[in-house]
Amino acid sequence: MTMQDPVCAYLEPRDLSLGPVPHVPIEGVPTEGMRHWTYTRDAAGVAWAVLDKQDASTNTLSQEVIEELAQILDKVDERAPKALVIRSAKREGFLAGADIAEFRGVTDEAAIRRRIEAAHGVVDRLAALTIPTIAVMHGYAMGGGLEIALACTQRIAVDGTRFGFPEVQLGLHPGLGGTARFTHLCVPIKAMSFMLTGKSIHDRQAKAMGLVDALVPERHVQAAVDAAVAGALPQPRQGFVDRIKDSAPARRMAARQMRAEAEQQAPSAHYPAPHALIDLWEEHGGDFEAMKRAEIASFARLMLTDTAQNLIRMFFLRQKLKDLSHADAPEAAHVHVIGAGAMGGDIAAWCAWKGLRASLSDVKAEAIGRAVDRAAKLYEKIAHGDRLKIRDALDRLIPDPQGHGIARADIVIEAAPEKIDLKRKLYAEAEPRMKGGAILASNTSSIPLAQLREGLARPERFVGIHFFNPVSRLDLVEVIAHGGLSAEAEGIARAFVGRIGKLPAPARSEPGFIVNRILTPYLAEAMVLMDEGLAPETIDRAATDFGMPMGPLELADQVGLDVALDVAEMLKRDLGWPLPDAPAWLREKVEAGDLGRKSGKGIYLWKDGKAVKEKAEAPDPELADRLILPMANTAVAVLREGVSEDAEVIDAAMIFGTGFAPFRGGPLHYAQTRGVDDVVAALSRLAERHGARFEPDAGWELLR
Repeated sequence: MTMQDPVCAYLEPRDLSLGPVPHVPIEGVPTEGMRHWTYTRDAAGVAWAVLDKQDASTNTLSQEVIEELAQILDKVDERAPKALVIRSAKREGFLAGADIAEFRGVTDEAAIRRRIEAAHGVVDRLAALTIPTIAVMHGYAMGGGLEIALACTQRIAVDGTRFGFPEVQLGLHPGLGGTARFTHLCVPIKAMSFMLTGKSIHDRQAKAMGLVDALVPERHVQAAVDAAVAGALPQPRQGFVDRIKDSAPARRMAARQMRAEAEQQAPSAHYPAPHALIDLWEEHGGDFEAMKRAEIASFARLMLTDTAQNLIRMFFLRQKLKDLSHADAPEAAHVHVIGAGAMGGDIAAWCAWKGLRASLSDVKAEAIGRAVDRAAKLYEKIAHGDRLKIRDALDRLIPDPQGHGIARADIVIEAAPEKIDLKRKLYAEAEPRMKGGAILASNTSSIPLAQLREGLARPERFVGIHFFNPVSRLDLVEVIAHGGLSAEAEGIARAFVGRIGKLPAPARSEPGFIVNRILTPYLAEAMVLMDEGLAPETIDRAATDFGMPMGPLELADQVGLDVALDVAEMLKRDLGWPLPDAPAWLREKVEAGDLGRKSGKGIYLWKDGKAVKEKAEAPDPELADRLILPMANTAVAVLREGVSEDAEVIDAAMIFGTGFAPFRGGPLHYAQTRGVDDVVAALSRLAERHGARFEPDAGWELLR
């Protein structure tokens, strides 16, 4: 059971092309007194400033890196080279933006402004040089790194480079002059759209919009640099029509439309950064210097918002889960998936996209065919026209009705319906065919592994690997351990999850694991509220007003009312939850086949993939607590019981697996921010009014 957040949708893992290791001229004596930059001059008199941030796999713009760039500019002033080229010595890319760690927990707005003003001064010095300045980018150029490139007179990109201003993902907007330089270099409305979404674009898109002046393979970089130094590289400039589009009347008109679209995707009450960027451009877009000055003040204000600090926290939660995949374990090369339904087929398709051989079996050949068709459509969306990449991925996705791939696979993943007997039957057939050292995994969403492992010859190599739907967009994968699981098998599972670009959330095998256990009370309470006579639109609005990506009833329709009912009843039975019985109307809908989106009718009528809703009334303020606090209460129980022993992992699982309002920081962080005493008191009041299901869990003491 999953949700998606309109802002979380921007947080997809970047599929960045590493490309070849860049060739960087190293003639002359490296700059003394610097840790991160090397300044050299080649035989033609061109200066090369090469960034290789020490003790880091990625180049980021820390304060020290900016200060050393200022020293590079001092050298340029003193030695008057013919041109200055800025490159990265890192294999994976150019520059990934600011060093986010330096902004975590900041509280002094004036100090932030001083620091940003100082960084602006360095970038402005680069932009003011009278010699050609050339940024040569490969892999990626993101955020502040792209702003450095915008301050150069020309930009050369190596094939496969990706570009982005992902600051909105952190509750911010560009802060090193990028808002002004970008909207003055390219068509302003396109530039604004690029910054407002936070999405990355590929090299050809960047070339088409004028962000890049030359796109070349690595072996032609030197020739492109020579052309730029000689003035032979064309430089796109805003035309007269584009300048008209940046006039005050045009900006006002465009800003109105931008605000309306931003409000739908990222409400200003929860995500102020896109709206601050629109205000900035509307008021100052026609004045380059004024826009840069206003950008500093706006950036500093946003940095202190709860939204920015919680989204920055989310950045580190992502990194924490990513680090959990770095297990010392053999790397899987071949995955076999049993079950070609929506989940199984999509798991196999994603593994093939990420470079693994993925064989797919099912009792029905037509199900495999449908899965391959879905994979082809997915690849068309995410390959950005790279036909070779699509071809190679489809070659790695192997239709395998007889399951021959089981014998060659390093990991066999069962993705059958949630029926214990069916799963055990599949294990009995598959396990004897598996090679030594392979692991068997279940994609079960909630069944305890202790029940599924019965009868296995090698239970120590049986693990839960639970994906979330849609597989291509949601990053979280729960890695479920049971008492007999070997450390090696768990390490292989975690490493596999990281290998395919996902985030492993370790959990102990208990009913519902982390995510579905915490999410189920949210759905169940929504059903109770509807049974009390409230309109579904009102219930859903209470959740979305809080910041959830969609309401619980729309979510129940999305995942299927039959699935929601089965999971709720299983958790109620296995955990002894004091939940009310499922409403009669829910059972009637399931029995009638009105299952939600997949049948076209459930709680809502569905047309063209969207729920048809009436206008929602303003909800009672208590409704949000009735929906959200049971999730926080259950999250505390998950922590207390040791299903996960890490509160940050629980928060991360709910954000990356369900889209739980990221600007809130996760259910436990939200409760701590609100105040544990206040949350416990609110739960006690709800228990008095509505029943024992709201009784505060004993685990709240762990958070005091």
